[in-house]
Amino acid sequence: MIQYDDAIATAEAIRTGEVSAREVVEDSIARIEKHNPVLNVVVAERFEKALAEVDAGLPRGPLHGVPTLIKDLGMQVAGLPLTRGSKLWADDIPAVDSELVRRYRRAGMVVLGMSNSPELGKNASTEPLHHGPTRNPWSLAHSSGGSSGGSAAAVSAGLVPVAHGNDGGGSIRIPAAMCGLFGLKPSRGRITAYPAATSLAAPLSANHVVSRSVRDSALLLDLTSAPMSGDAFAAPTPSVAFGEQASRAPLSLRIGLATRRADGGVVDPAVVAAVRATAELCEELGHVVEETELSYDAELMMSGFGTLMGVSLLADVTHRLAALGRDLRDDDLEPFTRMLFDHYSANMTPVQVYDAHAAIQQVGWQLGSSFDQFDLLLTPTLPLPTPELGVLDTSRPEVMWERGGDYSSFTAVINATGMPAMSLPCGLDAAGLPLGAHFVGPLGAEGTLLSLATQLESANPWPLLAPSY
Repeated sequence: MIQYDDAIATAEAIRTGEVSAREVVEDSIARIEKHNPVLNVVVAERFEKALAEVDAGLPRGPLHGVPTLIKDLGMQVAGLPLTRGSKLWADDIPAVDSELVRRYRRAGMVVLGMSNSPELGKNASTEPLHHGPTRNPWSLAHSSGGSSGGSAAAVSAGLVPVAHGNDGGGSIRIPAAMCGLFGLKPSRGRITAYPAATSLAAPLSANHVVSRSVRDSALLLDLTSAPMSGDAFAAPTPSVAFGEQASRAPLSLRIGLATRRADGGVVDPAVVAAVRATAELCEELGHVVEETELSYDAELMMSGFGTLMGVSLLADVTHRLAALGRDLRDDDLEPFTRMLFDHYSANMTPVQVYDAHAAIQQVGWQLGSSFDQFDLLLTPTLPLPTPELGVLDTSRPEVMWERGGDYSSFTAVINATGMPAMSLPCGLDAAGLPLGAHFVGPLGAEGTLLSLATQLESANPWPLLAPSY
C-alpha cells in the first residue's frame, strides 16, 4: 500500500510522477474500507464521486491529489449528510459546500467523506449513539478524543494524511493528544465558518485540521485563512506566511509552565512529568521556562462558557425542529444532550447571554495578562490519560456531568479567550497511549507556535502513525 509521511510529501510524490493522484485516492479508499469496520471513523462516503473528480482533472494546487475527510459537524459537503452525530439531523443533506471545503478543493484536495463526531460536539470522546464509537488506533478499547475524534483516528491510522476538525472546547487539541498528532486551534476569526454561524454569533469554535506534521498544518492555514468578505471580524493578518514562519527557528522565547488546573482539579502525575520533560527540552533549545499559574477565574469562565454553549444548543435544536415542522421527540437527542437542552430551555435569559459575553471578555483580559510576562504558556493538553470507551457515556447524564469537564479543563478557556493554541505529542502514558503538550499564545501568535512546534518536532520526532498501521 502507498504511504507517505504527510500531505505535503504525498502531493510532492504526485507532482513528480512517482505516483498518480488516482493511485493515492484509490489507496486511501482501500485503507478506509479495510479499517473502518473496526475503527468507525467514516460515517458517510463519496468514493465514486471522488474518483470521478480525479479523472476529470483536479485543480493544480499545492495539495493536488491529497485525500481528506471533513468532520460531520460544522462544515458541509454538498450531497453528504451533515448529521452532527445526531439522529435529529440524520437526513440533513446540504446542497452546497462550506467555504472552507471549497478552499480545500481549490488546493487540489479530494474529499472522500465525513468523519465521526459526538452529538453536536458535546463530548470529549467520539461515542455518538447515532453512529457508534470511534476507536483509537493506538488501543481499540480507548477513546480517540472528541469532538474531532473521527478525523484524528483516520489520520493516526494512515487512512488519510490530514483531516478537517473544529474546536469549540478542545475538539482539535484533545483528539490530537489522544491519537499522537499535531493539532492547532487558530485564533478566533482566522478561518471563516461560512455558511455556518459567524464568529460573531458563535465565538467559541474554530476550524482547522489534525495532522501528522507541523508543516501540513502551517500550509493549510496559509491556504484557508484569508478572511471572507462580510465576516464579522478576522484575526490579524500575518506579515509572513505561516509556512515560512514554521520553517524558521524561533528566537529565544519566554515560556510560562502551568501544570495546575485553574479549577483545582486533579492532574495525573504522568501527565505532569511528560509536560515537564517538554519544558526541559524547550530549555535545551534555548528558551526560558518559568513556573506560573493560570491567572483566570475558573468559575467565571465556566459560567460564561456554559451559557454560550447552551444558547448555541438551544438555537440549533429549535431551528432544526422548525425545519422539520414538529416538536422534539423523546428519542431525538441523546440523554446528556437532552438534559442540557431542557436545562437551558428552562433557565436561559437574555441577561445571562449578555453576562456570558462579558464574562469571557473578563477571562480573556485575565489570562491575557500572562503575556505581559511570557511569549507562550505551556500546560498539559489533557489533565488525565486517555480514557477507555464508555468512561464518557452520554447515555448517563450524571456521569457526563461529573466527568465531562475534566478533559477540557486546560483547553476550553482558550476557546473562551479566542487565543491560538496547539497540542503536540510529548510521550506515552503507562498504557502506551500518547500524551499531549499544550502551548498557548496571544491572539495572532500562530506563527510563533508553529515555529516552536517545528523546532520541537525536529528535536524529538513523534511517531507518524499508530503502531500496527
